[in-house]
Amino acid sequence: MSELTQLEYSTTQSTVTDNTPSDEARGLILTAAQAADDRKAVDIVLLQVSEVCYLADYFAIVTGFSNVQVRAISQAIADQVEEDWGRLPLRTQGLSDASWVVMDYGDAIIHVFKPQEREFYNLEAFWGHADRLDFSPAEEC
Repeated sequence: MSELTQLEYSTTQSTVTDNTPSDEARGLILTAAQAADDRKAVDIVLLQVSEVCYLADYFAIVTGFSNVQVRAISQAIADQVEEDWGRLPLRTQGLSDASWVVMDYGDAIIHVFKPQEREFYNLEAFWGHADRLDFSPAEEC
């Protein structure tokens, strides 16, 4: 096992034993949801998966209607999270195709889908036993 793999394993083990998500993770996922909403994302779903999954504490699942919008939503999320929380994603996948972009912040994972991909993969059903967080977009002035 490489050092990186051992480090990841150790981090995963500590997450598994402590299923209480951090306030920072909750704040980050709410920031991401608001940034997505600002770029006109729809069907924003926030799931607290810490009790049912060791991958992260929270998932955000959002929809954009074109490749350009999916990229814009992803960029807006990255920019706002960096500004508010001083964090960059550990990994981002899918920007070149932009039909499903995954942004991994460690304790929060954000999925930005086009409608067809979201319907096909149906992550809400797969993680349906996770608790949903209430998210109300900020009112425009």
